[in-house]
Amino acid sequence: QVQLVESGGGLVQPGGSLRLSCAASGGIFTQYLMGWYRQAPGKQRELVATITTSGRTNYYDDSVKGRFTISRGNSNTAYLQMNSLKPEDTATYYCKMFLGSSVYWGQGTQVTVSS
Repeated sequence: QVQLVESGGGLVQPGGSLRLSCAASGGIFTQYLMGWYRQAPGKQRELVATITTSGRTNYYDDSVKGRFTISRGNSNTAYLQMNSLKPEDTATYYCKMFLGSSVYWGQGTQVTVSS
């Protein structure tokens, strides 16, 4: 059974940084694409970034380009490095592991950007 566990969220001041982690278990991590999504209160879940199995091709939403970096490590973990955080980045962040019709989600980690 595939499980995804996010960590690294918290409260940070505007301009600060956080690094989110997504630890995967129960599946062949290297075969799946990975993505980070976020959902703010009262809003729909939106795509933030994705990374291919090789890690060579990434996608970023325009709102985070130049500030966020998605990566994947050797220990079945994906990361989202978030720099220059803004109050509008406040949301619950979810990681997603997917391949065709196989889609798995984590439980989410809260990121709050506030002074």
